[in-house]
Amino acid sequence: QKVKDSMRVLLPVLLNKSHDNCDKIRAILLYIFSTSGTTQENLDKLIQNVQIESDSDMIRNWKYLDVPVISSFVAQQHKYPRRDRSKEETFQLSRWTPVIKDVMEDAIENKLDSKDWPYCSRYPPTWNGSGAV
Repeated sequence: QKVKDSMRVLLPVLLNKSHDNCDKIRAILLYIFSTSGTTQENLDKLIQNVQIESDSDMIRNWKYLDVPVISSFVAQQHKYPRRDRSKEETFQLSRWTPVIKDVMEDAIENKLDSKDWPYCSRYPPTWNGSGAV
């Protein structure tokens, strides 16, 4: 089930004294990953209320790995359009398909958007996919 108000679920975990700081940092990072970033104000409040100021660099340093920790436009999420794979035959335990499969198939079919993928070369219009370009 999708969590409707993740902050309401997160706060009791963060304010629980029996959890150590590493677990609280993991919970905050899961919240940030699930919302594709948070505001600076919200992150500062979380760090201050949970009292992990000394370990806050563990959260903030994820920006160096291109994780949107601080996002001023949290509501605008850029998602890659997914292909409909409902008709493909799959195993019962492996129904999830990673996004990279869609990206690679679009690259083969020359359907990648040049704004999002500026370094991918365009194939000639007569190319039929039967050789290296």
